[in-house]
Order: sequence, then structure tokens, then C-alpha cells
Amino acid sequence: MDEAVERRRFLGLTAAAAALGLTATVAGCGSLGGDSGDVTLKLVAADYDLTGGDTTKKYWADLVAAFEAKHPGVKVEVQVLSWDDVDRKVAEMVKAGQAPDVAQIGAYADYAAADQLYAADDLLSIPVQANFLGPLAAAGEYKRTQYGMPFVASTRPLFYNKDLFQKAGAEAPTTWDELAEAAEKLKAKGVPTPFALPLGPEEAQAEALMWLLSGGGGWTDGSDRYAVDSDANIRTFEWLRTHLVGKDLTGPIAPGKLNRKAAFAAFANGEVGMLNGHPSLLKEAAKKGVRVGQVPLPGADGTPKTSMGVADWIMGFKQNGHRKEIGDFLDFVFSDENVLKFAGDNDLLPVTVTASTRMETDPEHENLRVFLKVLPDAQLPPVGKTSWAQVSENVKQNIGKAVTPGGSPSEVLGRIGRAATEAEKAE
Repeated sequence: MDEAVERRRFLGLTAAAAALGLTATVAGCGSLGGDSGDVTLKLVAADYDLTGGDTTKKYWADLVAAFEAKHPGVKVEVQVLSWDDVDRKVAEMVKAGQAPDVAQIGAYADYAAADQLYAADDLLSIPVQANFLGPLAAAGEYKRTQYGMPFVASTRPLFYNKDLFQKAGAEAPTTWDELAEAAEKLKAKGVPTPFALPLGPEEAQAEALMWLLSGGGGWTDGSDRYAVDSDANIRTFEWLRTHLVGKDLTGPIAPGKLNRKAAFAAFANGEVGMLNGHPSLLKEAAKKGVRVGQVPLPGADGTPKTSMGVADWIMGFKQNGHRKEIGDFLDFVFSDENVLKFAGDNDLLPVTVTASTRMETDPEHENLRVFLKVLPDAQLPPVGKTSWAQVSENVKQNIGKAVTPGGSPSEVLGRIGRAATEAEKAE
């Protein structure tokens, strides 16, 4: 049996034992708890507050105060940076020989490849590591060892404007053909953008993956090799070009120039009938009186077997040698209370089995249940590949060309695919 699969099987058994209260001895022996003198950990984290407030800073301040009360020999200094800056700033710190002890950012693979991170095995107690949802733990692996620990996650169901659908006499779609039919009805009633298809450079790699999965494809094949121009992927983009873009059902802005942020703003303003949604959009739409319906992403012939998941990552750097203290801190970060607090406050999904189970039964988070339902079987982008950043950028800049009226999906995906294979060879 594959070593990584064997380890995940062992961790899964441990998680099951934890749920039955059988791991007191394991946790006591395997934990990295206890204090070891005066140590100051430096944490750099991303800012999730969409309104420009200080909710992320307050979360970390409260968490650190509670942690330090239990670990009097350890201090934690927190620096919260915007998503526009945080990945670049951490890269600069590492390059300058001033790596933080802990970073909560968007990617981990380059640091893992450079042997700059502790493996999760070296940091977390077994019950904590065993508690990650399977697809998220697997996505955190570089060469079959987990270095990236998922911090929060999201999935993307289809959002639709209930009032616009009602006026158009449209039904929530379950297949691509039904989606196109609903878009035609919305267009006939004067909806400016029946379906928003943001394939612009902000997040085209995610929007595209949602469609690829719903068409039975994906960025990689069963052996985790890039398969960008697979037959299934080409068929998906041919359908988008012909049945949505070609029939003027995607609004006045060309998909290749439409960014997610603009698409979400238009949906919240009542100008969009449907789009592939994100938990953070729910509050903004509600503020403006838009009644949002949610259904699983339609597939070519029905609900797809796999949907897309996205995760942000937290990791421990080796440079300062604080393995034990970092482990203690991350064990604390991943307690149910802390995981649920951050995910719930930001309309995101918890990354652990126990916290997800609790959220599913909490009436306060009923609007997130459709997201939670698909997360355990979700597929994430190939973030464990050091080539993914380069491939992702290529997708962001070029994938929109595949759906232009004169565009050729096979040619566009072929060019991206050949470049991806070359980048993969260089890993």
C-alpha cells in the first residue's frame, strides 16, 4: 500500500478513536505540549475582513491571549497583512533570512520544496493531524508528506437570484442544458447578465476548474499529471463558448475581462441571474435585499461527482528552530472553538471533521450547509505542485480566449497544457 495512503488510513483510525474518547493515552504521549523556557513566536497572517475592519486582528489577539495564558513561557507576536501583500511579504522575509515561525498565507509548496518547513508530523499531535478533512490534508502534501495545514476552506455552489428567476419563470438548474434554458428566460426578461462567467485574471483558474470538474475533467489526471487539454476539458469549453457566450448569455463584459470581484458586486446589485458563488457573497447580497438560492453546480448530465474546494494554508518554518512551541501553538489553533470561531465569523468552512460536524447542526450556520455538504468530496487545485503558481498564472491570463466567438478551446487549452507539462518537468 502507498505510504501516504497508509498513513492517512492510520490517521483516520486515530480520528475515529478520538471521536469515541479513546485517545487520552495517545494524546498524552504524542502531544508536543508543555513549556520550554522563554520563546517568542512570530506569526504572519492574512486579513479576511472584507470591510476594512479589524476582526481578523481581534481574532488573533484573543486566541494568542488564551494560548499565552496556558503556555507562560511562550509569547506570540502577530502581524496581519492584506491578501494583496501577505504572500509577497512572507517570501521577502524568507529570502532575507527572517522567516516567521508561522505563516497563514495562500501557498506552501515552494517553501516545502526548499526544505524550509516542518512537516505536519513534526508539529501536530496525532489527534489534531487526524482531524483534518481528507481532501484538505491530501492537498497539503508535497511529495507525499504534509507540510501545508489547511486553515479555512470554501466550496462553490451555484447561486441564483430568486426574484429574477421567479419573474422569468425559470427553475434552478441541475444540468448544463437546464442552465442555458434558465439563462435564455432571464435574458428575455431583460436581465443584464443571465450568467456571470468571470474568466478574467483575478481568479480564472478557480472558475475554470469548477466547469472542468462539472464536465468530468480537471487540471490533472488520475496520476496527478497535468491534463489541461483533455478531451473532457475541451468539450466543456466548447459548450461554454457555444451555448452561453455565443448566445450572449454572459453579459456585456467578455468573460476573459470579467473578474470575480466585479461579478460578485453585480450579483449583489441584482444585475446577475446566476453565478458560481462563494460563502462571502451571501452577506453582501443579503444587505442589498437580494434573495439568494443555492444548488450544487450543474453538470453536463446532472450533479457532478466532484466539486471544487479551495483552502488557505498555515505552516511552520524551520529557520528559528521553535518546532515544539510552533506545534503547541498550532494544536491550540486547531481546537474546535478556534476553528469554528474564525470560519463562522468569515462565512467560511472549518477544515476539521469535528468542527464541520458541529457547524452542520448549528442553526446559526444553516446558510453554509450546502457548502459543507460537498466539502468532504471536493477536489482542490494542484497546490502541492511547485509548478502550479506558474501554470495558474498562465490560466488566468489566457483561459478566457477559449470562449471568445472566434476562439478555439482545443488550441488555447493545448498551449496552456504544453506549458504546464514543461513546468512540471522542471519541478
